[in-house]
Amino acid sequence: MREESISLAEGKGKFRVQCDAVEIGPDLVVKLYGGDKPHVGAVAVGIPRPSLAGDEKISASVSVFTLTGHKEDELAKMMAGKLSAALNRVTVLTAGIHIDNITPEGIKTFEINAVRAGDELINHLLQRDL
Repeated sequence: MREESISLAEGKGKFRVQCDAVEIGPDLVVKLYGGDKPHVGAVAVGIPRPSLAGDEKISASVSVFTLTGHKEDELAKMMAGKLSAALNRVTVLTAGIHIDNITPEGIKTFEINAVRAGDELINHLLQRDL
């Protein structure tokens, strides 16, 4: 059984997003964090399943637990679902990104960097498994 820890980052300065992943058997655990005060704001579990469209693609069902007062739930849900479906493996993802008084543009920058880090993780794992 292959086990590997992977650490990736996207973005610069205060908008840098860190993505750390570790394989646990066939499953994947991912930490997505950044900003001035990294933390755990939401936890999502993605479970791969056949697409409901019946097109033989893999999709994912995702459940999210959001810590009181945090807003990372949508990001965690999206990222866990994307990783789980693309990799066809159960994925547990924690997300915690914080900057005081962040602007809507700053939030968008973090989202873009998180998606890029997730895409890089997917590409790394798919290429490795070829």
